[in-house]
Amino acid sequence: MQVQKAVITAAAPNQNTLPLQQLVDRKGEVKTALQLVVEETTAAGVEEICVVIRPGDQDAYEQAAGTHLGSIVFVEQSEPNGYADAIHQAKSFVGDDPFLHLVGDHLYLTSAAVPCARQLIQVANEFECSVSAVQSTRENKLPYFGIVSGPLIPRRSDVYEVERVVEKPTPTFAEQELVTPGLRSGHYLGFFGMHVLTSQVMAAIEQLLAEGGRPKATLSDALAILSSRQRYLAYKVHGSRYNLGLTYGLLNAQLAIGLSGKDRDQILTELVDLLASRTEEERAK
Repeated sequence: MQVQKAVITAAAPNQNTLPLQQLVDRKGEVKTALQLVVEETTAAGVEEICVVIRPGDQDAYEQAAGTHLGSIVFVEQSEPNGYADAIHQAKSFVGDDPFLHLVGDHLYLTSAAVPCARQLIQVANEFECSVSAVQSTRENKLPYFGIVSGPLIPRRSDVYEVERVVEKPTPTFAEQELVTPGLRSGHYLGFFGMHVLTSQVMAAIEQLLAEGGRPKATLSDALAILSSRQRYLAYKVHGSRYNLGLTYGLLNAQLAIGLSGKDRDQILTELVDLLASRTEEERAK
């Protein structure tokens, strides 16, 4: 399965400006979050990229794309009809091809020699099916992520056969229905913010959109349908995701990137100085 296309969604209300934020990368260069997500994509060998945006955002996104602009096609989601609908806006771009999907408000840091997206594509190529990247996720993070569950496949310690897909479950439901053997108590397989999907996911989304009479369809809803039609796996990626939309999400992402880069010692020194000065101020009160 050759994955040569990518779809990045960035049209969610109140989150559409997050990919435009500036950070400092591992090399000390100032870049936008969009540039970092695109670089994650190109590092996986994918260069045809579609970014789904809100109406009126294209000029800002073109500036934020920097030198990557030439490899990006922009598509608008005309109405805020949900996550699944945003992906569906890229149907013409995707055609019949499998594609890498990333969310524009997450940043990714690998803990291996291979970037996270490339790891995922390698697994998709090996098993020739749709695969979602997942990460062990604490119970208090359930309101922010889709959750999957299922057994490990034979002879692998990081690939799961997905049996259930639920969007943002309650802790009680997760404890009763979504426990995955091998994870620590109170931890679940949460979406990492990137997927390799076959074009059949578009048919699943169309089914959801045609049904109507329900809350805005999510990708989790579509993947639940997809898993009933074809093999669908989850890969426990070797890396970390940083959701920029969380409280202090941008700060946490910047610290993680900085501490993994060339300015690590400088950042640690400044953090120690900051903590020391705060301690002195509190003692003086």
